[in-house]
Amino acid sequence: MPQISEQAKEHLEKQQYRIVGNHSAVKVCGWTKNMIKGQGGCYKLKFYGIMSHQCMQSTTSISCANRCIFCWRGYKAPVSKEWKWEVDDPDFIIEKSIEEHIKLLNGFGGNPKTNKKLYEESSNVKHVALSLTGEPITYPKITEIVKKYHEKKISTFLVTNGQYPEKIKELDLVTQLYISIDAPTKELLKYIDKPLFSDYWERLIKSLEEMKKKKYRTTVRITAIKDMNMTDAEKYAELIKIGDPDFIEVKAYMFIGASRQRLSIKNMPRHEEVKSFSNELLKFLPDYEYVSEHKPSRVVLLAKKKYKKQTWIDFEKFFKLVETKKPEEITVMDYLKIVDKKAFVDEKTEELKLQEEM
Repeated sequence: MPQISEQAKEHLEKQQYRIVGNHSAVKVCGWTKNMIKGQGGCYKLKFYGIMSHQCMQSTTSISCANRCIFCWRGYKAPVSKEWKWEVDDPDFIIEKSIEEHIKLLNGFGGNPKTNKKLYEESSNVKHVALSLTGEPITYPKITEIVKKYHEKKISTFLVTNGQYPEKIKELDLVTQLYISIDAPTKELLKYIDKPLFSDYWERLIKSLEEMKKKKYRTTVRITAIKDMNMTDAEKYAELIKIGDPDFIEVKAYMFIGASRQRLSIKNMPRHEEVKSFSNELLKFLPDYEYVSEHKPSRVVLLAKKKYKKQTWIDFEKFFKLVETKKPEEITVMDYLKIVDKKAFVDEKTEELKLQEEM
């Protein structure tokens, strides 16, 4: 049985999603399109060195256990606490996802604004962001599919809402693991995430505890919603300390998709407000410091001081480690890339210059 109905599938396809098998999906990110047109890459290029034109936005599960008010998903999207569908094979998901991703980019071949070199490179997917929609970590073979992505030399960025601590525990190795912290208190989290689990707060805490045990790169993501969750910086800090992430991303809520039916454009903070809130967090996080920001995305990056503002990934080294070390032996420092400080400027032109030089 597939996760979504034919009606819901048709609705998603009108929004340029492509459904893969029974429970997966892909959609081309706006920043991938921008990069191909020579208009600059996303914040992950600036923060971590990911080439936006070679990044695929995907999920292994359209279903989720939350109905977050800031999410672009409509309420027709499936929700469930447990997996109750057929389980597609990881190789099938990877092959078909890349195939659909490339098909969605075909139109750029004849676009006069297209950078031909970047367009040609875009069919060689090097990164997968498992964060498109739904909760990808619930896929029963998530560890296996991540491993297969790595075998194909495709890095993995996996985002979870922290409702499945046992699945986080199972994860052998992800290039970078994210947990979303959407509110600083139990009461506010219930209002914002509208979780199906009654023990949602305890699940988040356990997920953060599991995150702390990981030796590879970990990140806490805060989606900042103005007049709603940009408060209680000290309580956010207490949660962050439990997870002990290497990095913290504070990113503005964006007034897009179905969230417009639940929130107002006034809930979308300006970049300056996101930066100000990030500075409030730092008052309670002495081990972290401001590293970078990406104004078009309204996002700020904080990182542990021990990294000395070096946050890029050495992808070549990462894949060598995958081949030569056990997953549990690979640490953040093993694949941290030391780059020129020019990587941390804001201007799009500098980002493109860096991309051309690499």
